[in-house]
Amino acid sequence: MLEIHDLTKSFHQHIVLNHLNLKIQKGDLIYIHGINGSGKSTLFKLICDILKPDSGTIQLSEDTHIGALIENPGFLENETLKFNLTFLASLNQHYDSEKINKLCEQFQLDYMSHIKLKNYSLGMRQKAGIIQAIMEDQNFILLDEPTRGLDYESVKVFCNIINQLHLEGKTIIIAAHDYLKEIQYNQIYHLENGQFKQDEMVSNN
Repeated sequence: MLEIHDLTKSFHQHIVLNHLNLKIQKGDLIYIHGINGSGKSTLFKLICDILKPDSGTIQLSEDTHIGALIENPGFLENETLKFNLTFLASLNQHYDSEKINKLCEQFQLDYMSHIKLKNYSLGMRQKAGIIQAIMEDQNFILLDEPTRGLDYESVKVFCNIINQLHLEGKTIIIAAHDYLKEIQYNQIYHLENGQFKQDEMVSNN
């Protein structure tokens, strides 16, 4: 699914990722943790081709369809939730109103609301960001601090959705400070000094 070899990325002579190597198999559910600035978001941006590496390679399977939530989700602020999600899904012609509406219901968002996104709370925006990352049946999902701003019930909903997507064979990487024990991770990585370190955290599988 994904193979990263000798990946290096720096900003203003500060090395963020330092000859990083990573191999992800189809169906993996992975947790990456590390302090602020450790390179988690940078790694995701490199995988999504938003940033270019200084050196090294990133290889994705040809059938990879990426869904991503990286840092703060960006939307058309003066439009509604339905407009935003419909617009995003239509770009790849993967619009499924029934599926999108169901996801909104699970997160207690009103898909038909006339409220513009600029008036959404942090938690509501985060829910919308999660939805857009998974609503098109994406098979490779990258989620950066996905539970930021979520209430307790919404975190439970999120965990249930992630576990279900894993059962469906989706490949998922979650980068976050919060370790959610309800999620059935099969790999855990600690990103430190630009490389993955051996982690003493134990998966709950």
